[in-house]
Amino acid sequence: MRIRYDDAIVRKFIFASVAFGIVGMLVGAIAALQLAFPHANAAPYLTFGRLRPLHTNAVIFAFVGNMAFAGIYYSTQRLLKTRLASDTLSAIHFWGWQLIIVAAAITLPLGITQGKEYAELEWPIDIAIAVIWVVFAVNFFWTIAKRREKHLYVAIWFYIATILAIAMLHIVNALAVPVSITKSYSVFAGVQDALVQWWYGHNAVAFFLTTPILGIMYYYLPKAAERPVYSYRLSIIHFWSLVFIYIWAGPHHLLYTALPDWAQTLGMIFSVMLWAPSWGGMLNGLLTLRGAWDKLRTDPVLKFFAAGVTFYGMATFEGPLLSIKSVSGLAHYTDWIVAHVHGGGLGWNGFMAAGMFYWLVPRLYGTELKSRSLANFHFWIGTLGILLYVGSMWVSGITQGLMWRAENEGGGLLYASFVETLQAIVPMYWMRLVGGSLYLAGFVLMAWNLIATARQGKPVDGEVEVPVDVPVDRKTQFKLLVSPQVWLSLLGLGLVISAGFVGPAQAIVLLSLGAFVLLFSLLLFSVSKSSSEKTWHAKLERSAAPFTILTAIAVIIGGVAEILPTVVAAPEAVRATTNVPYSPLELEGRDVYVSEGCYNCHSQMIRPFVWETARYGAVSTPDESIFDRPFQWGSKRTGPDLARVGGRYNDVWHYQHMLDPRQISAGSNMPAYPHLAEQVIDFTKTPDKLRVMRSLGVPYSPEEIATSTEDAKREAERIARGLESSLGIRVCDAPAEGCDLMVDSKLVALISYLQRLGRVPDRNAAPAAAAEQVDAPTAEVEANEAAAPAEGAEAAADVDEGEVAR
Repeated sequence: MRIRYDDAIVRKFIFASVAFGIVGMLVGAIAALQLAFPHANAAPYLTFGRLRPLHTNAVIFAFVGNMAFAGIYYSTQRLLKTRLASDTLSAIHFWGWQLIIVAAAITLPLGITQGKEYAELEWPIDIAIAVIWVVFAVNFFWTIAKRREKHLYVAIWFYIATILAIAMLHIVNALAVPVSITKSYSVFAGVQDALVQWWYGHNAVAFFLTTPILGIMYYYLPKAAERPVYSYRLSIIHFWSLVFIYIWAGPHHLLYTALPDWAQTLGMIFSVMLWAPSWGGMLNGLLTLRGAWDKLRTDPVLKFFAAGVTFYGMATFEGPLLSIKSVSGLAHYTDWIVAHVHGGGLGWNGFMAAGMFYWLVPRLYGTELKSRSLANFHFWIGTLGILLYVGSMWVSGITQGLMWRAENEGGGLLYASFVETLQAIVPMYWMRLVGGSLYLAGFVLMAWNLIATARQGKPVDGEVEVPVDVPVDRKTQFKLLVSPQVWLSLLGLGLVISAGFVGPAQAIVLLSLGAFVLLFSLLLFSVSKSSSEKTWHAKLERSAAPFTILTAIAVIIGGVAEILPTVVAAPEAVRATTNVPYSPLELEGRDVYVSEGCYNCHSQMIRPFVWETARYGAVSTPDESIFDRPFQWGSKRTGPDLARVGGRYNDVWHYQHMLDPRQISAGSNMPAYPHLAEQVIDFTKTPDKLRVMRSLGVPYSPEEIATSTEDAKREAERIARGLESSLGIRVCDAPAEGCDLMVDSKLVALISYLQRLGRVPDRNAAPAAAAEQVDAPTAEVEANEAAAPAEGAEAAADVDEGEVAR
């Protein structure tokens, strides 16, 4: 029987990936320019806070996503010796994914976002993602079911893990209750939201940017090198240890935060454990090139693959290093993390994509690559771009970490003004832009090369002779699931999970026993043999259903063990809290803060370090963010922490700072937000937001919800009229010529939210007392206002970079 592969869908995904990759990198270059040159924030919808999520979503889901789908569809058909199960499902997958990307490109610049890193898209798009992912999964597993090659090659294992893990991660992290078609609130809040978000965020890197590309490495690298995989047994250890360990490592993004210590320690331990499987995979890839290293001199495909795998090794060495608490204390919130992310993104994902494209496109069009010399030039210009980018961000990040903690002879902060650190690293921001632009130029050259290659050939679909049918042994599949190896694995997992519910000493014992049992069962997986002299794992590789079930268990167990304890404890924490929910206007202001992407540059989490408490105030507690949906602890400080900015500056300071940050803080790279003074909030929709919050456990009373519109208007009127009295500006209730500030503007609501941060107001206080509490400037503010203008910008020692980021 002769079948023809569906390579048309592969061609579509390849060129979609190339196109969106260039767009995503261009947006990244613009964002990099905005950090070095803030006047590049040229329009309200194109500020850094709105472009940065667009950049990350475009590069991750549009560029790498389309590339992964192309690589998976091409290799899967050939490894299983069958055509994709459904041309219709393939078409729905392709066009549905591109529509999702377009929807993201429209909504994110408009400020329609959930404010969760790498998961910003609002609930209608989240549902669309889930639907299209199910379409992909059905098509993939249906293809496995009708395969003509019984054995499942290692690349297929990684594809299975990708599909299962991403479905779980996306569905759990995207759980939200809609307020409207463009607004929703997460079912998780505060500590729980932080843990779920970084469980998702870390494992989106693991299972969207790593496992599918590892599958691609295991197929395309041996093909290009014309050599077998170095060690098949090593690939078994690589796969199972990676998919099990990776899912536990998310909490290392939250070290020294208000996350419980047990979760932080667990995340750090599993992150350090990742060194072994990650480097095992890297070595397996590089050693596959043994006997073919001479080809690297002339073959651009092997150049990209070899460098890509090397960057994978570098990134997976640096990741566990950064998860060690002492290193994280220096690196977290700095540009070192940016260097780490882009070393993996540009070097691993980008170079593996380029190598795959240069190998695939000539075969898909039945011709030779148009220009090998241009592809080689692309490699060198791309490598130079990565080195400039990553090197500059390493220097910038370490500089930030050291300057933030530097002390003078008296024990005080040596660089009290946050903007001093920013000014020191501006040259590195320009260097980053140069490196990123070189890398982008290389991809533009690649696009021309691939298009020229396609134009000189014609589309060709692969064909193969296959047996008519491949019988499936159902009894063997059942025996595999109830074998001793599986029971031992479940026992080891149970011991590891139990460690999260006991004291430190017992936890160490249980973790040690669990690790020993798991290692022993892994040994049995790979070496135990039946009478037919096939290892247990060799038989598992011929049984898709048991393999998928065991992969699902390995992926699910870590998430359940980490997330469930904090979710179970959440209702009791809400009952015991001394915090109070945001007022209607504060809640509206918080939504403005999220919409403008302020979390991209500001944290709201003060860690237990002397230099942080000296700069920002008391250490943050879990109770302070208990009503925060989404949490706003942040992951980067381009500007200072805002956890306790409330009351530190008066409303006038905030108003002037938002209109022109550099007037208040010379040297700031924050965008100006004068448009927020004109854009108004529809307070008639505020009760709907409070209603949804109440359904999620926030203790708003029915009376508070009923009066929320009037309460918000009253508070906005007080703030706006106070600014009018202090500054002599024209404040309006309705749009009018010459109006400086609308009463119901987003800026007024934002000021209300900023003044709340780090403070728990008495909602039962009289209105006059409450107004005094918010309006009265602190002694520090009075000192700043009394200083000479040139000194005033420098005197704003703690929050001079800006209360609101881009």
